[in-house]
Amino acid sequence: MKLVRYGAAGSEKPGLIDKSGQLRDLSAHVSDLAGDAFSPASLAKLAALDPTKLTAVSGSPRLGSPVGGLPKFIAIGLNYADHAAEAGMALPAEPIVFMKGVNSLCGPHDDVEKPRGSTKLDWEVELAVIIGTRAKYVSEADATKHVAGYAVCNDVSERNFQIERGGQWTKGKSHDTFGPLGPWLVTADEMPDPHNLAMWLDVNGTRCQTGSTATMIFNVPKLVSYVSEMMTLMPGDIITTGTPPGVGLGMKPPKFLNVGDVMALGIDGLGEQRQKVVAA
Repeated sequence: MKLVRYGAAGSEKPGLIDKSGQLRDLSAHVSDLAGDAFSPASLAKLAALDPTKLTAVSGSPRLGSPVGGLPKFIAIGLNYADHAAEAGMALPAEPIVFMKGVNSLCGPHDDVEKPRGSTKLDWEVELAVIIGTRAKYVSEADATKHVAGYAVCNDVSERNFQIERGGQWTKGKSHDTFGPLGPWLVTADEMPDPHNLAMWLDVNGTRCQTGSTATMIFNVPKLVSYVSEMMTLMPGDIITTGTPPGVGLGMKPPKFLNVGDVMALGIDGLGEQRQKVVAA
């Protein structure tokens, strides 16, 4: 299934995209796509519905993040071998884990704010994993049993805040709108192998990132298992898994985003996003 949340920010309704591409309303069957709505039982209930009997939504409403509520927004740094080479950094021995403020979560086509004082605003196309069931000390062999689905994420980053202002990557990762997610969540049953997906990102129509999830250093089972050792993962939590080469910081000379710039990005099978940069 392709699950979405649509409507005005803060008032999104749950929906799905049927096989013809039609948006259909799920409000009669689930109050929101958040928390336990991502459990296996809940997803099975939704999958059993006949989409043709669901109300078709007319027009082209705004799409919000396909994950609602207040999930943990966990991110993995330096997780692509070719991105590590671009950055001139050694491959990490263990996953690098940091957090993004949940306030950064937004819709896939929402404007991205350039923070006040920002000088190094950057982009990162990433595969996001959405947790479906509580996970604590899970093995790699069992890890994907806890995954509800996958989505495209743009891990927008302010490198000055992230690197040059006294430590803690969270500073440069958590501004409002720094976590566009979607356009939809594709359930795990329709994405049996998330480790061979082409991914890309353009800035103002110029291709900047071209990569594949095949170059991830730590795969999805490893990441879910590893993070579950550090914190209990709950239904609806998000793990965004790192980016391939082509970020602005890695260019020679570096290139960063300005107000008016437009990012477009996507991952095979998971859809595409588009964001315009605006002043905060």
